[in-house]
Amino acid sequence: MRWINTRPGRGTQLALMLLPFLLLAVAYGFGSAARLAENANDKLLPSLAGFADAIDRMAFVADQRTGDYLLWSDTRASLVRLFAGLGISTVIALLIGMAIGMLPYLRALLSPFVAVISMVPPLALLPILFIVMGLGETSKIALIVIGIAPTMIRDLALRVLELPREQIIKAETLGGSSWQIALRVLLPQILPRLITCLRLQIGPAWLFLIAAEAISSDSGLGYRIFLVRRYLSMDVIFPYVVWITLLAVVTNYALDRIRIVVFPWSELETQG
Repeated sequence: MRWINTRPGRGTQLALMLLPFLLLAVAYGFGSAARLAENANDKLLPSLAGFADAIDRMAFVADQRTGDYLLWSDTRASLVRLFAGLGISTVIALLIGMAIGMLPYLRALLSPFVAVISMVPPLALLPILFIVMGLGETSKIALIVIGIAPTMIRDLALRVLELPREQIIKAETLGGSSWQIALRVLLPQILPRLITCLRLQIGPAWLFLIAAEAISSDSGLGYRIFLVRRYLSMDVIFPYVVWITLLAVVTNYALDRIRIVVFPWSELETQG
């Protein structure tokens, strides 16, 4: 039997999924033990006990200056900014992407512009955003929107263009107006793609957020990472990075479950 036709069972699939993480943990354990054996004060690869102490200090001990539990206050600040940026980008992408894909004149007007804008490195615009919008929340959220909205617009516009032309012709034959075609024919079919597109932009959105927080902020996960780096506090940086990754994974999983529950037929398309 060819390997291309073999599929792992559920137990084997779970074991294969966990194996890379296990190997990474083992490799880190050996590396940390080796460095600490040479220098007990080494900060580059802290021990697991060091991680536990740092997590306890950041998550369960109130800060003496502010009285906040730093991990949770940083998480709250970052998630507010992240979800604001994702929400605004989703609305913009849905409206403009569907319009570009549906209306030829608007496609001729905006499609090249959006394509060019999507090629601009968002981080290069960060100083401009800080100058124009200030150092507050607006510039951080705007960076996320500028970073991911153009890509989402292009993806949704392409999805509209991929839909069979026969569907629109049939709707027109039945007397459907442009608004009715948009709301009853196009919208239900691009909403699952919108959720998938949003899932793909979670990673870039975190990247832009952390960059903005690192440069100008007094709270947030990115701010904390770049604050403690001057002290080589890897026992804090590593858990924060893992925590950010976990938040992104949970968000991705939640969006995928929403897509499956609200649009169960889209799962059949994915498997097909």
